[in-house]
Amino acid sequence: MASYAVNTGAAAFVRGLIDKKQYVLDSDWGQVQPSGAQQNAYLESHTWEQYANWHLGLTEGAADETKARYAFVCGDFRRVHRTGLIACLPRGAVATQGRRTRGARPAAVPRRRVRPAAVRLTQADSRSGCTASTSSSREILNSLSS
Repeated sequence: MASYAVNTGAAAFVRGLIDKKQYVLDSDWGQVQPSGAQQNAYLESHTWEQYANWHLGLTEGAADETKARYAFVCGDFRRVHRTGLIACLPRGAVATQGRRTRGARPAAVPRRRVRPAAVRLTQADSRSGCTASTSSSREILNSLSS
């Protein structure tokens, strides 16, 4: 099973997007998550560093500048999606199952870092008439980078 490290550059990038209100609160992640073809098209006109900014996890042991290296995509290459952050939670949990020993910390750090942000962003639900304010955006970003 793969293990992951936090992509700190992506966490800072996502925090910046949230501060600039470049997020979507209500979307169907299954419909807006970038497909393989969309990822390839993005890579044709962007650098690997720009591609990496959209992925909160780095697959340990995978070669740099390969799609296998980057995990936990959280946006559509334009905006961060609340549902994309939420989708990272079960993936991070699955990555840690079966490898923990008594007292050991999980290897999949993205779950630990993403969970508070996703919970806060979930509370800013557009269907209830709430939107993420600048202060809540800062909270989300702080939890992503802390």
